[in-house]
Amino acid sequence: MLRFTEEDHRLVSEAVAKAEALSDAEIVTVVAEKSDSYHDVALHYAVLAMLLVPAALAAVPQPTVDRLMATLLGWNAELTRSLLMLLLFVALASLFLIVRVALAWAPLRMALTPGTTKSRRVGRRALQLFRVAAEKKTNGRTGVLLYLSLLEHRAEIVADEAIHSKVEPEVWGEAMTVLIEQVKAGRPGEGMALAVEKIGAVCAGCLAKTLGDPNQLGDRLIEI
Repeated sequence: MLRFTEEDHRLVSEAVAKAEALSDAEIVTVVAEKSDSYHDVALHYAVLAMLLVPAALAAVPQPTVDRLMATLLGWNAELTRSLLMLLLFVALASLFLIVRVALAWAPLRMALTPGTTKSRRVGRRALQLFRVAAEKKTNGRTGVLLYLSLLEHRAEIVADEAIHSKVEPEVWGEAMTVLIEQVKAGRPGEGMALAVEKIGAVCAGCLAKTLGDPNQLGDRLIEI
């Protein structure tokens, strides 16, 4: 897991101060280790594996089933409905537990989590933080949140009404690209600072700088 040093914090804070000097925008930077634990993903895989058991058994040839039953129960044993249901239950429960325990290991769980799921969770978390840290927190609704989720290697930019109404979502693409490139290269602090610089340039194009505009939101990098 990447870590932000004191130098990284200084770099980002200075970048925010410089970017905010170009317009009335107020930029909030937040970094999280992860946006979700994805335990429900492990549960979904375990349930899916369990449900595949009947289908897999249905595909096994009857002679193979007969030999297996003879090995387990003996040649003259009778396979009753109760015994069949018991064996099926044991198979279902065993596979469910095996998959669930295996996916308790976070790296495996993350590797099997679809990218679209990660993106949705990061986006949802960014929106939650924006509502707490930036939305309607400025006089002219000029707040912008830059959110980085380290475990997923994903980021989000969320802007308040005064900026969102003037900027198409794809305009933030350059800031997102430079941030993710630097994070993957092991330089998250530089990535955040460069992204803030790009955000500042976008905001300068749609918001004028008002004389005497106060610094309404802190410039520091927030780690959660």
